[in-house]
Amino acid sequence: MTWRGQRVLVTGASGFIGSHLTERLVQAGAAVRAFVQYNGRGDEGWLTTSFVRDDIEVVAGDVRDRESVSMAMKDVDLVFHLAALIAIPYSYLCPQSDVDTNIVGTLNVLLAARALGTPKVVHTSTSEVYGTARYVPIDEDHPLQGQSPYSASKIAADKLAEAFHLSFGVPIVTVRPFNTFGPRQSARAIIPTIVTQALRSERIRLGHLTPARDFNYVSNTVDGFVRAAEVAGAVGHVVNLGSGAEISIGDLAALIRSVSGLDFDIEADPARLRPPASEVDRLVADTRRARELLDWQPTVSLRDGLVKTVSWIREHSDRFQPEQYAI
Repeated sequence: MTWRGQRVLVTGASGFIGSHLTERLVQAGAAVRAFVQYNGRGDEGWLTTSFVRDDIEVVAGDVRDRESVSMAMKDVDLVFHLAALIAIPYSYLCPQSDVDTNIVGTLNVLLAARALGTPKVVHTSTSEVYGTARYVPIDEDHPLQGQSPYSASKIAADKLAEAFHLSFGVPIVTVRPFNTFGPRQSARAIIPTIVTQALRSERIRLGHLTPARDFNYVSNTVDGFVRAAEVAGAVGHVVNLGSGAEISIGDLAALIRSVSGLDFDIEADPARLRPPASEVDRLVADTRRARELLDWQPTVSLRDGLVKTVSWIREHSDRFQPEQYAI
């Protein structure tokens, strides 16, 4: 596949992964339309200061609004659908918001793709749909379990994507990133939470330290998105994008201490604990399908990614409020 001349829409383009993906596509030569959530400030998120801002078409709208989604999807060759509400703690408080954005928003993308005959849709899932691992590593056939309103909404979105492919022949590939991290990630995620607190205090507050996750640097994840779009045989498949390695939150904090040179103690914060039956204890990807189908595997290690991320957070520490628990 040649990217030059390809007309591409990215929903959620102003966010963490979406902005990195948008930049990668522009660099590859694609004509990118960035769909961002409308707000009265005219804020384009991370795209506002991006080096590709003058090279993209920005369209403000709302993924929950069918008409604005349909208009944004006209005359494009490919859609990367990343727009979502992703904060798990927020989903406990406002589950309707997750339903509206993650389920209805995805339905709107699928309806438009069917009506417009969009040649390909890359739909974004999440490793959270698996719930606590019943076996490891977790392959794409692992049972799905909604252990939070967020994960339940993403399961529903994934199943809608599956249904539109099987029922109507909409050409869809679903990518399932595990715990992506890197520059621009918000403080609601664990790595920025640890680093931003440690930069200002010798004592940081965390929830459970025993859950284990599969962390993957953002450029690796973006590579996986690109390959999912490029490989014709990926249509109809779900593909994990993970490193295949796991680390507990406690050990992650120790690794951050090592690579950053910051010294800190950890104290338990009850406000940061998930409800007991909702806590996902273990996530680690089986990456065989990504390797065999997409010819993809991570190139940036956890340690190297943490070095890059810590450096970025240090340079942009004014963007964070570590004294507040970001949900």
